[in-house]
Amino acid sequence: MNKMLCFRALASRRQFLGGAGAATLALASAPAFADAMIKLPLPGGPEERPITTAFPEKGALILQRTRPPLLETPFDVFDQSVFTPNDRFFVRWHWAVIPTEIDVGSFRLAVHGHVEKSLSLSLDEILALPQVELVAVNQCSGNSRGYFEPRVPGGEWSHGAMGNARWTGVRLKDVLDRAGVKAGALQVRFKGMDEPVVADAPDYMKSLAIDHARDGEVMLAYAMGGEQLPLLNGFPLRLIVPGWYSTYWVKMLNDIEVLDQPDTNYWMKTAYTIPDTPHASVKPGETGFKSVPISRLVPRSFITNIKAGDTLRAGAPTLVRGIAFGGDAGVSRVDFSSDGGKSWQPAQLGKDEGKYSFRQWQISFTPPVAGGQVLMARCTSSSGETQPDTPNWNPAGFMRNVIEQTAVVVA
Repeated sequence: MNKMLCFRALASRRQFLGGAGAATLALASAPAFADAMIKLPLPGGPEERPITTAFPEKGALILQRTRPPLLETPFDVFDQSVFTPNDRFFVRWHWAVIPTEIDVGSFRLAVHGHVEKSLSLSLDEILALPQVELVAVNQCSGNSRGYFEPRVPGGEWSHGAMGNARWTGVRLKDVLDRAGVKAGALQVRFKGMDEPVVADAPDYMKSLAIDHARDGEVMLAYAMGGEQLPLLNGFPLRLIVPGWYSTYWVKMLNDIEVLDQPDTNYWMKTAYTIPDTPHASVKPGETGFKSVPISRLVPRSFITNIKAGDTLRAGAPTLVRGIAFGGDAGVSRVDFSSDGGKSWQPAQLGKDEGKYSFRQWQISFTPPVAGGQVLMARCTSSSGETQPDTPNWNPAGFMRNVIEQTAVVVA
């Protein structure tokens, strides 16, 4: 990766080096991708996948697909910090034609549609707007799809299609206000620079309701984790929609259109829809249910320092730790069970980095006797929503949520 862009201190804030040229991405050839293998005991397979370090600005990630890149974060990364390092942050693209070079000098963000004044903003103009920061989880709609039973088609992710970062950028509201949103605006549509491989395939576009788009939290990020966005994570601009699934977090954002009518494009009307039922769940084979676009995240929690099959010592105090997030709200509590859900104890919560962030938790327990034991963690959000006891199911494999189980051996 030719890092021709960097940050510098300017008036006590971090900014891009204007006119520094281009950021380039060079994809390696296919034979270079497999560095090692990692066990992934998904119910329907595969039992293992390759680990790759062949992508620019990226460390060791689980390889699902090379083009478009689908790269998963190994789960042990989540035990190391509440923040996911940029080089271990998962990657998910929809179309394979991704720009391999961004000229920051000529880049422009178009803002048009139902506005008083169409804009063509340079990065310098965007950086001149008030800077904001927000910690938020970015989670793929299909995260954990590999655990759906019966199996469903799509990327068979384990639990690593998610990450947590401190995002730096500008408020979408400030950009829209500069254009002047006209009365009667209903939605704001976003498009990035990736393109379909085949003719007539739909451009990847997502929309938000006008009030949501202007709530002051939705932002255009140019940095994550105190560094510029990696190109594979959306450089130079990425839409950040805190508390919502990453299908809305459009990468390489270069087009914003204000609409005065509902957006019926393929990626809103047909793709990324879920059953309009509790937990987005239906029975396998069920038809005729109403579908709605997927939107907000739901509470989840994971044990990160103990994995299925590990051996614990009977009578020895054992520290269990993990991460949780409350979806579109904060984490109120995490409860831990060492006996398969028969009894629960509250865990100690770590530092609160904001309501959209991962939150670490830990608890110590003593396995009493030898034998099999099932460990569980359950998150309750600040809005009172708790993880369900049974897993949801839908034909798209979206929005997996259940109190996860970690079976261990006590000896």
